[in-house]
Amino acid sequence: MKNITERHEFIIQQLKKNGKVNIIELINLMKVSGVTIRKDLKLLEDKNLLFRTRGGGSVNNPYATERTINEKEFINSEEKQKIAKAAITIIGESDSISIGSGTTVFELARCLHPSKHLTVITPALKVGLELSNRPNVEVLQLGGLIRPNSSSVAGAHAEKILAEISCGVLFLGVDGIDLDFGFSITNIAEATLNQKMIDTAQTLVILADSTKFDRRGLGKVCGFDQVHYVVTDNKVSPQTVKMIEEKGVKVIIAQ
Repeated sequence: MKNITERHEFIIQQLKKNGKVNIIELINLMKVSGVTIRKDLKLLEDKNLLFRTRGGGSVNNPYATERTINEKEFINSEEKQKIAKAAITIIGESDSISIGSGTTVFELARCLHPSKHLTVITPALKVGLELSNRPNVEVLQLGGLIRPNSSSVAGAHAEKILAEISCGVLFLGVDGIDLDFGFSITNIAEATLNQKMIDTAQTLVILADSTKFDRRGLGKVCGFDQVHYVVTDNKVSPQTVKMIEEKGVKVIIAQ
């Protein structure tokens, strides 16, 4: 089945029949390469005929949807704790860091017990409260309108403060990592604030468990060219890790 039209018709038929398609199964059924299948899926997605997913395609939108921070807290909690502990070492000799909103970066705050003075800049109320009485930690809490779903601020007030400061390392959580689209979250206002936070930092570290890969949120935060590290768990495929590192990003696998 070499003809592109025949392949696309076959993929659409499989979608109508099963609701999803798998790249490995399509390779075996159509006797073409994985590269060809991925190109076909991308073309069909561009035509709004399917949504690409990890390892295939679906009639259902797999892109990230917004959940409250309380809902997210119990999802993959063990992986998030391991990721946070692995990320702590990146702080190094920095005397100032920024921590964004989200449950994975909140675990970083929980693990943070510096032996010398450290300034932490954050829009997240939970992070600020966690660190407010921590020895050797000074918190700069960004102000603005609090979003109930994330318990974090966004908007012009926070962005104005960010315009006048800088920090060594920024730790961000994301809702989606897509090799074509980049790093994204589900809320546009917070995506804009994250972009401003990136401008203040010398090093950008993304903390994300394996469920965030091959997904997209509504608001793009940054591309791979702006990221220095991605810290994730060991469920991410070696192929995905290789492709990310080929983009110049160091991937740290938490154990």
